[in-house]
Amino acid sequence: MAAPRAFELTIDEELAVFAKGSVDLIETGELRARLEQWRKDSVPLKIKLGADPSAPDIHLGHTVVLYKMAELQRLGHEVHFLIGDFTGRIGDPTGRSETRRQLTEDEIRANAETYARQIHKILDPERTVIDFNSSWLAPMSFVDVIGLGARYTVARLLERDDFSKRFADGRPIHVHELFYPLMQGYDSVAMKTDVELGGTDQKFNLLVGRDLQRAWGQRPQIVLTMPLLEGLDGVQKMSKSLGNTVGIDEPPEAMYGKLMSVSDELMWKYMLLLTDRTAAQVEELRRQVKEESAHPMKVKADLAARIVASYHGEAGARRGAEEFARVHQKREMPAEMPSIALEELEGPTIWIVRLLSRLFAISSSDARRQVAAGAVRVDGERVSDAAAQIPLTRGMVVQLGKHRFHRVV
Repeated sequence: MAAPRAFELTIDEELAVFAKGSVDLIETGELRARLEQWRKDSVPLKIKLGADPSAPDIHLGHTVVLYKMAELQRLGHEVHFLIGDFTGRIGDPTGRSETRRQLTEDEIRANAETYARQIHKILDPERTVIDFNSSWLAPMSFVDVIGLGARYTVARLLERDDFSKRFADGRPIHVHELFYPLMQGYDSVAMKTDVELGGTDQKFNLLVGRDLQRAWGQRPQIVLTMPLLEGLDGVQKMSKSLGNTVGIDEPPEAMYGKLMSVSDELMWKYMLLLTDRTAAQVEELRRQVKEESAHPMKVKADLAARIVASYHGEAGARRGAEEFARVHQKREMPAEMPSIALEELEGPTIWIVRLLSRLFAISSSDARRQVAAGAVRVDGERVSDAAAQIPLTRGMVVQLGKHRFHRVV
């Protein structure tokens, strides 16, 4: 047996780290027992976070669970980032009203490589194990698959909101989609996971893991869910398709500017979930702002600097702050901004809604809302008509909101 290690935190303090910002912690008593065992035999808990490589770019919404994993890693636990290269061939049906497109092997491989690089901006690369679930799922025989299906009932699977709604509405549910939560649950069996992390939208799948571990005679994993992060609009979940994201590979100037656009109310959630501040520290800052002993803009600037520095270092955070001051306090154009070739836009004029969708990756309905809200400018002139046809010229600058610019070159 390994020699007992010295622990800096009491069990109650460590439980507080697990619980910080979380929505579900199932079950706290089981987690306490495992932490007591860790102190007895010095075998750390195996923490798992899985992600299907369905998109190549990670944004701050994805990092909520990664930050939690990094906190647990700093406590000394063994963290495993599981890339669902096999389940990615199906696609997670969570929250889907229709069958998800299956990815090709080339898409999965390229996205997985990007994920592996990006997570190391948050997790310690020397202490993070990257697993691929094709290691155990690909070799399964058809008999094995039938055996897996025999451990769960269709009635239980149809308890999922997305499946039950599609079933009630008469929309298709393909058999391979029903296997997705079983395959994700079997990942926990294969890995003998102690704790699995996920967003609140993953709760059903994580609980399936507990059930399957029991079926295989293992101790059921602890389930820890984190809230879904609202995007820059403060309403919808952060999503690339909605154009409300902050990508972790974006330049520091762009990241800083976007974070400064977060509402005063939402910034507290960003602070709790995306920085190392404790819940008590966040509440103290909130109290100071409420009592006007601290200015919300200064607190927000500190938040933006902390987040940018975690990806671009202190120098990047300073550049972001300087660019923000230059553009938004001195009312100057950004020194750098994304650009698109005039030839790619095809034609002497373009519908403003189509232009916004093309430049800022937002939906047509969102583009219309932005125009109606007076948030769109072309070369400094506000566009207020959603039917407007915009003449295309080289050098023109399109502005969306206070902090997003795009140049035609």
